[in-house]
Amino acid sequence: MGILNVTPDSFSDGGRYRSTDLALQHAEQMVKEGVDWIDIGGESTRPGSESIEPDVQIERVVPIIKSIRDNLSATIPVSIDTTQSIVAQAAIEAGATVINDVSAGRDDAAMFTCAVTYQTPIILMHMQGQPKNMQENPSYSQVIEEVLAFLLQRAELAQQAGIAVNNIILDPGIGFGKRKQDNLLLMAHLEALVDLGYPVLLGASRKRFMGSVCQVTEASELAVATAVTTALGVMAGVKLFRVH
Repeated sequence: MGILNVTPDSFSDGGRYRSTDLALQHAEQMVKEGVDWIDIGGESTRPGSESIEPDVQIERVVPIIKSIRDNLSATIPVSIDTTQSIVAQAAIEAGATVINDVSAGRDDAAMFTCAVTYQTPIILMHMQGQPKNMQENPSYSQVIEEVLAFLLQRAELAQQAGIAVNNIILDPGIGFGKRKQDNLLLMAHLEALVDLGYPVLLGASRKRFMGSVCQVTEASELAVATAVTTALGVMAGVKLFRVH
């Protein structure tokens, strides 16, 4: 899954692809480099980020999704990275085919209904807190057990809402409301998440905890570390990787 951020403030590439032409060029380049899926977001979820109004998100993402469908591919999966059902609906009607919700449906109760209405897969991610405050003081007693229990609960609620079990993807939320040691433990126990029986998405690309481990400060210098986390995920049975 190739990341296409159309925001001014994303931690890795904020502001680089805000025009439709530049975003399309980047999407084309990612496809040439081998991505099978494009993830588009109009709201940064980096630590400390503020929420963005849905109409602003829609203005950012819809023209780019339409451009990808018109000029690049009518079939490549395109996910919309949002916690708001109105944004997801607009994106799906423009050509998106998957919902990527970092709140796992908690921020907007209508998100599950949206996924049912359009019969789209949905990615449910674990996050402690909100992007604005998630890294202020994250705390766990047993991070593996707590993350697994949360994701199982959200998956069950999604099914109760009418989402087909084969349309549910789980994401442990590396870097979202977690300390370095929490991220490392999750990386070391990915098999436990895979064993739940749902497809698993790993989004560790260029995350800050890797910079701490590698003593690197710039996200752009974390390509090798990202490759290592991807390899660990493959060995654990992870099927989807969200990368820059």
